[in-house]
Order: sequence, then structure tokens, then C-alpha cells
Amino acid sequence: MKRCDISELFQEKTVVKMCAPMVRYSKLPFRMLVREYDTDVCFTPMIMSDSFVQSQKARDNEFKTCEGDRPLIVQFAANNVEDFLRAAELVSPYSDGVDLNCGCPQRWAIKEGYGSSLLKNPELVRDIVLRVRNTLPSPYSVSVKIRLLDEHRETLSLCQSLEAAGVTFITVHARTPAQRRQPPNYEALQLLCSSLNIPVVANGDIHSLQVAKEVALNTGCKGVMTARGILENPALYAGCESTPVECVKRWVTLCLSLGSSFNCFHRHLSLMTGSSSVGVGNSNPGIIRNPMDRRFLNCLTTYPAVIDFFSREDIFGNEFLPSF
Repeated sequence: MKRCDISELFQEKTVVKMCAPMVRYSKLPFRMLVREYDTDVCFTPMIMSDSFVQSQKARDNEFKTCEGDRPLIVQFAANNVEDFLRAAELVSPYSDGVDLNCGCPQRWAIKEGYGSSLLKNPELVRDIVLRVRNTLPSPYSVSVKIRLLDEHRETLSLCQSLEAAGVTFITVHARTPAQRRQPPNYEALQLLCSSLNIPVVANGDIHSLQVAKEVALNTGCKGVMTARGILENPALYAGCESTPVECVKRWVTLCLSLGSSFNCFHRHLSLMTGSSSVGVGNSNPGIIRNPMDRRFLNCLTTYPAVIDFFSREDIFGNEFLPSF
């Protein structure tokens, strides 16, 4: 398949709409689903570069794609240049870019020198970008996803060094690694956007198309990225206020045709129908309103049981059966 030039995409579109890299969630069936609802670019879940390079089994398990799964960016966690470069070389024939995770705030990642711990080692981050850019020249995209540092000037210095190294774009989760549900710092994001000559993608609390447009307008970012919002509503970028019934039907069809573990399939259903016991960000009540129906859905354990449930006349009606 012809490679997509991510840089050109930023020039062609007013705002590039992205589905975030999400561990366990942004796998092939979900990527194909959100592409049907105006998502411009999808990321794979974060993949550990060292195991990916060393093990064919890891490569088979962690990276799956298909015709139509483009534009696609593969995100890796790495703590050295060689692992990231080798991983990038392995996926470059099947993707449009690679992304370095410099934002994961989990303790295990920080302890092992991955994720947001890299923010304290800007020279290494720059060297990774520079090496990959020199090995895999444009139009192959090389990007970095970061969080804010406590000092804004340090964040800006990091971004400027990556710009000089040839990074294609930078995604900024507008919180520090220590912050969780605090409001995103869009003022800091606006400062970065106005100081850099490369596209900046905004991440953090984007739960609707309207919010995405407002963030882009107020910060000057060239792209937006959502994680929790798109899990709850895969049709978010299409302007839908909640998950359409047709979207749920497509999810079932895609999982049956492309393959998915039942746990992954079921977890996505719970989130997109509002049946999850843990909210993911907004106040949308979901398309299954009855608490008993929500609990019943969460207890189902097989694909046929789920299809039977949604085919009930009082849920989605007997026309729910998926089509191929």
C-alpha cells in the first residue's frame, strides 16, 4: 500500500484528528472502527521495543494490520537508540510512521527508564529521533508523545531540540507526569504551538468534536488526539454526541471478521454503551440506560450471548445481527 505522508496530512487538513495509542485498546478492529467515523490517523498500542526486536512471537502478538489500516503510526517504548531504530525498521514497510512514548507516567515504566522518565534525558530523546530520521528519511514520520515538564521553558527546550533533529510532529499531553485528572494546561500548549515550526498535537480531555475544535482554535495546534473520549464514543470525530447503534453493530462485525479476544471485544462494548462500571471521562449516560441491562451485558461471556442480548426488541431490535 502506498505510504501516507503525515506531513502533507497536516498541510491538507485544518485539524488532523487522531486516535491515541492505548494499551489493550487501540488494536486493529478498533482502529478500523474509528476510521469509519472521521478519524484521520490511528496509533497502535504502545509496544516494548526490546521484546519486539528480540522475539518473532512478540512481533506476531503485538503488531497486526490489514489493507485499509492506514495512515498508521506504531508507538514504541524504548530506553535506548538501537532498540527503537531496529523496531522502526521492522514496521516501516507496513506503517506510515513511528512514535516514541515519552509520556507514560506508570511507576514500572519510570523505573525501567521508559515513558515519562525520558523527559529527564532530552539528549537521548533527541538522539533517538535523529538516528531514525537519518535512517528512515521522509516521508516516513518520526514523532514523539510527551507530557509537560514542571518548568515550561524545559518543555519548550526539549521540543525545540526535537524540531532541530527532524521530528515530524510532537503530541503533547497537557499535564505533567504527576497529574492525572487535573484540567489540562492549554496555556502551556498554546505557548509551544506559537514557538515551534512543526505541528503540535493536543492531547487531554478531548471528549467531543466541539471540544476538539475549541482546543485547536484556542491553542493553535495542528492536530488533536483523544483516548478516553473515543473509547466511550468511537464516533466522536464524526460529531456524534454518543455512540450510534450502527457503530455498535460495526464493532461486532469487525471483531468477528478480523479476530479479537472476547475480553477485548466485551470491554469495548461496555465502554461504548455506557455499561462500564468505571467512567472514562464525560457525563454521557450511554445508549443502554437501564442499570439491570448494563449489569446483564457485563456478565455475558460469549459472542453469541452478546449478539442475542443486542437483538432483543427492547435493546436494539431484532435487526441487530451483524452483516459481513
